[in-house]
Amino acid sequence: MKFLETSLPGVILIEPDVYRDDRGFFLETYNASRYAGHIDLPFVQDNHSLSGRNTLRGLHLQNPNQQGKLVRVTHGEVYDVAVDVRPGSPTYAQWYGATLSSDNFQQLYIPPGFAHGFCVLSETAEFLYKCTDTYHPEHELVIAWNDPQINIDWPVPEPVLSARDRDGLTLDEHASQGRLPAYRS
Repeated sequence: MKFLETSLPGVILIEPDVYRDDRGFFLETYNASRYAGHIDLPFVQDNHSLSGRNTLRGLHLQNPNQQGKLVRVTHGEVYDVAVDVRPGSPTYAQWYGATLSSDNFQQLYIPPGFAHGFCVLSETAEFLYKCTDTYHPEHELVIAWNDPQINIDWPVPEPVLSARDRDGLTLDEHASQGRLPAYRS
């Protein structure tokens, strides 16, 4: 198993060991002792979503009740993105993206204080999230998926969006309202 640091401190790309033979495959998707030192928060909630081609979900986070998320795809392929939204951070408004699929088995860990989103590249995709806090809808923030300050290079030209994601506020709008998580060095 490999834990690969990304351009955003705390965002980790994980390549699990996959054992394949003529029967199929086997892999460990989470083991607290193996992940210790990389992810030190307990997971308290699992989520599972199914989305169609070109669906874009995000950019989402909670503050307070911030969630770390360990994400993976069990069917299909997505482009997954983490964004540092902590004012004062050296990587504020920067993003990291990775293609996660049921073929590559990669996982991405998005720590608390980062926004998260993904878009579906395959016909459908099933996406699993392990979260370090429960969902609190009253604390959810939605950042505009196409915020020019963040400038994510999404591989989907015309995404399918929910009304909530279509109406997301920019990073500057959230910052001016004091809603973004604090950076702690």
